[in-house]
Amino acid sequence: MDRRNTAPEASGFLKDLESEGEEYNDMIELDGKIYRVPYKIVKEITFSDLNTNDLKDIPYSARLQYRLLLLDSVLKAKVEFIRNRITVTYNPPDAKNRKEKISREDLVQFIEKEGVIINKSGITERDVDYVEEIYKYQFEPATIREHAPYGYSLGEWKKIKPEWKKKQAEAIKNKYNKFRSWQNSYLEQHTELSSKYDYKPNQDVQQEKPSLISRLVGKGKDGKDKGFWFHGV
Repeated sequence: MDRRNTAPEASGFLKDLESEGEEYNDMIELDGKIYRVPYKIVKEITFSDLNTNDLKDIPYSARLQYRLLLLDSVLKAKVEFIRNRITVTYNPPDAKNRKEKISREDLVQFIEKEGVIINKSGITERDVDYVEEIYKYQFEPATIREHAPYGYSLGEWKKIKPEWKKKQAEAIKNKYNKFRSWQNSYLEQHTELSSKYDYKPNQDVQQEKPSLISRLVGKGKDGKDKGFWFHGV
């Protein structure tokens, strides 16, 4: 039995959170709900005009990409042998999060240790909003990946989209009514089918199709499916 009179101390992780205060606020609000995300702003760096001899071949480039992804500070990595290009999304030292970080210089040094010499004039870098470009891209694909039809800009498409959806719904309705009209006229010409499908003139409700069991073994005297009988079960 624990006979200590003092209360247990808070864990080291909670103490670190309290000392950090608002500096590392990893909570966001989306559609009225609160979510915790590991990153806010990270970096994407592209190394272009690389030497093909350094990348050697496609299998070697694939292994280099795999080794980059093994780094805890790397979120995404893409090594393109054909285009002589490497693109890495990484967590920089000045990012406000609790994850593993790596500097640009250390990342360059890691790649050059793998035998790929970086062309300093072919380096481009930009900030990446993790929530908008990565998190939402995975969890809200319908809103993020929407593309306008050919010949329209995204702004023009958003303006005409409500009217287009309305016309599409009307076209589907007209197509169904046209089919029902043809079906009714067909049953009028084939009276032997009218009783089977319980035909009523000018009906606009689709009739229930006979079940598979009904088509195989027929119906009983009560009008219900006879069903199957498996001997010994």
